[in-house]
Amino acid sequence: MTGPFDLSGKVALVTGANTGIGQGIAVALAGAGADIAAVSRGAPDDTARAVAAAGRAFLHVAADLTTMAPIAGIVERTLARFGRIDILVNNAGTIRRADALDFSEEDWDAVMGVNLKSAFFLSQAVAKTMLLSGGKIINIASMLSFQGGIRVASYTASKSGLAGITKLLANEWAAKGINVNAIAPGYFATNNTEALRNDETRSRDILARIPAGRWGKPSDLGGAAVFLASAASDYVHGAVIPVDGGWLAR
Repeated sequence: MTGPFDLSGKVALVTGANTGIGQGIAVALAGAGADIAAVSRGAPDDTARAVAAAGRAFLHVAADLTTMAPIAGIVERTLARFGRIDILVNNAGTIRRADALDFSEEDWDAVMGVNLKSAFFLSQAVAKTMLLSGGKIINIASMLSFQGGIRVASYTASKSGLAGITKLLANEWAAKGINVNAIAPGYFATNNTEALRNDETRSRDILARIPAGRWGKPSDLGGAAVFLASAASDYVHGAVIPVDGGWLAR
């Protein structure tokens, strides 16, 4: 018998799956039974090995999501290999740091393009393939979907927007059998937070506010991702689930 969290026979398309959060989620979905199509600029060799170790099929789709040009090809290559897309994880993201008084238009557009625009239009393209059989779309939001942060104007705007788009798409697509939800990671040890972790004062202040007392690990997101990708979440629509070590409860 299979359980409600079983993803056997499912295909998951995960962006930014070569490192960090995307890699952790891809490996967790593979562990639950899904085959993985990993979108990244660099070769996701470690992810490929972990998915293979879980006994699942793996496809790397090389793409740069700073433009919309690759989106149709990402969907086409995944369908050509697997014949279906059951799960989409919009994880690809970038960040730029500067005081709001000095923030440039270039840094604004670069972050909004990857974090928000590509997530919306990839969701649109994938949802068109899900209309007959349904599917699950998981956006990777942030604590800055709820809070303002400092020195990350475009990142905050993009992640706040992603939470809103999650709800908008859930409103439009729930009746079509497509679940759209989001995970909001707290402070995780990834490339995006390297500058914070290397800043002794900021790192100390951040850790002091996390009840769990540590930075998150990408594997900490696996349970939430499998839940939202599986039949266990069939009546969950438009939710933004924090996985934050208790940060928002503080």
